[in-house]
Amino acid sequence: MPVCLRPSLAAQLAATLAAAAALTLAMPVAARPGPRMTIASFEDLPKPLPLPYAEGAPADVEVARAIVRAKRTGKLVLIDLGGNWCLDCRLLAGTMRQAPLKAWLARHYEEVTVDVGRFDRNLQIPARFGITGRLAGVPAILIVDPKTGRLVNDGKITALADARSMTPQGLADWLASWVK
Repeated sequence: MPVCLRPSLAAQLAATLAAAAALTLAMPVAARPGPRMTIASFEDLPKPLPLPYAEGAPADVEVARAIVRAKRTGKLVLIDLGGNWCLDCRLLAGTMRQAPLKAWLARHYEEVTVDVGRFDRNLQIPARFGITGRLAGVPAILIVDPKTGRLVNDGKITALADARSMTPQGLADWLASWVK
C-alpha cells in the first residue's frame, strides 16, 4: 500500500535521499572484500606475535626490489613501515601471516617491511613518496602503484596505526580495498 506524505515531508525526504546519494558517490569504492578470516579476534593469533621488522635490513634495496617485482608481476607494492616495539605492527603482521590472508596478499601485493625504529630510521622511504616529517603513527602502510611510483592510499597511510581497535577481518578488508 503506498504511503502518502505531506508535501513538506516529501521535500525533506527527497533532500535527505539526495544528500545520502551524494555522500555515497563521494565515498571511495572498495574493491571486493578481503578473504574470509578464520580468526575472529587477535586473541586467536599464534603467540608470540611475530617481530616483522629487520633492524639492519637495507630498506632502500628491499623497496627497489619489491617495485621491480611488482612491475614484472602487475601487483601493487605494500610497504609496511613500523617497529618491533609496536603492538599494532605486530598484530597486523600476525594477521597478515594467517593462511587465507597470506595467500590473498601474495596474489595482489609485493610486500616489504621497513623498520623505522622509534621514528628515527629509514625515513627516506616515506619521503620518497612525499611523506616528510614525523610519521603520525605506525604501522604506516604505503600502497604504491609500481607503474607510476605514486601512492594509491595517499592520506590514509596510518589508517592501521590503531590496528588493535579493528578485527582481523577489518584489517583484511582494508588491505583488499586498494586492489582493483
